[in-house]
Amino acid sequence: MTEHTTERTTDKATPRTPEADPQDNRRQVLYWRLLARLFDQEEQGTLESASLAVVEDIGLPSALLDPQVSVDSIVQRHPELVAEFDGLMAPAPDADDARDRAAEVRRAALVSKVLLNVFASGSGTVTAGQLARWQSDAGWLERALGCKPGELRGGRAGGRTAGPGASPTGSGGGGTTPDLSRLIPAIGPELGTIEADLVKRMHLREVLADPRLAAQLTPSMSLIEQLLRDKNNLSGVALANAKDLIRRFVDEVAEVLRTQVEKATVGALDRSVPPKRVFRNLDLDRTIWKNLTNWSPEEERLYVDRLYYRHTVRKTTPQRLIVVVDQSGSMVDSMVNCTILASIFAGLPKVDVHLIAYDTQALDLTPWVHDPFETLLRTNLGGGTDGTVAMALTQPKIAEPRNTVVVWISDFYEWQTEPLFESMVAIHRSGAKFIPVGSVTSSGRGSVNPWFRERFKDLGTPVLSGHIRKLVHELKTFLA
Repeated sequence: MTEHTTERTTDKATPRTPEADPQDNRRQVLYWRLLARLFDQEEQGTLESASLAVVEDIGLPSALLDPQVSVDSIVQRHPELVAEFDGLMAPAPDADDARDRAAEVRRAALVSKVLLNVFASGSGTVTAGQLARWQSDAGWLERALGCKPGELRGGRAGGRTAGPGASPTGSGGGGTTPDLSRLIPAIGPELGTIEADLVKRMHLREVLADPRLAAQLTPSMSLIEQLLRDKNNLSGVALANAKDLIRRFVDEVAEVLRTQVEKATVGALDRSVPPKRVFRNLDLDRTIWKNLTNWSPEEERLYVDRLYYRHTVRKTTPQRLIVVVDQSGSMVDSMVNCTILASIFAGLPKVDVHLIAYDTQALDLTPWVHDPFETLLRTNLGGGTDGTVAMALTQPKIAEPRNTVVVWISDFYEWQTEPLFESMVAIHRSGAKFIPVGSVTSSGRGSVNPWFRERFKDLGTPVLSGHIRKLVHELKTFLA
């Protein structure tokens, strides 16, 4: 009796260890291999052999584990996998039964293939073929996230998002395939950064000479910098493709900047100009009020002696805007953005815009200021910085100081600091509006020489941070 009681007590006290799910083990092997390869290009023999066994056991091609094989090659040989790659990382129903867990292992193998091909981009020189393969694989990643190929890299992500109750790390259940759709806003810029790095590491001229490859390039600031630096070495098809990419980028940025400029109006109503006598300008309320003395109670009729119209013409004083841009290597973003911005302001009525670019030499780009594309083609990025040569072109343009604004965009790391600063002080004291700007980028990041920063502050003209919205606001305030 005693022995039997002890035996039963022992059985209750000893917890039963749940059996490990073999599908969970397989999935973990695939994801451990994924992490290992992302952080170290060297193969881990144990993980590689274990992953190969898993892939072959679930009926998938072993080529999924070969980083040299593109997703395109996989689906060409196994077209039935196309449907599985599409929407691969979008939310999925909970995986509770054994068959669903097996499906999750299959998805883990496909996810690993896409992520490794895109994010393990390696190092060293890149060939045109390797860039084309990466772009194709990036397109498959975008498709897996529910977007169109190229959509994320172009910054126009509109892919699927996880619905209410979806797990942030998976589609439900215990450790399922990650749902990356919520990370779309972060993934897009990262893909653009990787692509820009690949472009820097490759022979760009080889790509530009191939219209098919050139058409797949996504216009970005990094790519435009490369094209502007190398434009003098291009000809024929390569030059034509480079110009097309520059124009596409210029048009995209111009659309954004034009919207910011048009948000504010320029000038006040000019009442010295008679209003245009058309129906759309008729001021009905004022017309009735001014003619109330002509009201006939007997006839219940208002006799109108005079019609009144609204003034729509705005009074603007002709303004001169002189934009001086440092085109040395560290100021590429500013050169591109300010060239486009100057062209937009040049299109406003009664605004006289002049554009000067400089490094150790200065170039007056005013004749082409209305066309940012043609202006950029005439720039020479790189070299040292000597603002005194730009000042020599700027000073003669200041005919009416109180009607002039000078925007000087630079990091102000100059060869001749004191002579340049003294000439800037002279512009400020003449009555002209002098606006020093550290850089003009979408992010506002950029360093400025502390020596200049302190002296501009003491002068009462502190350096604007480089966010382009601030510069637009300053210019609109002056011109209004």
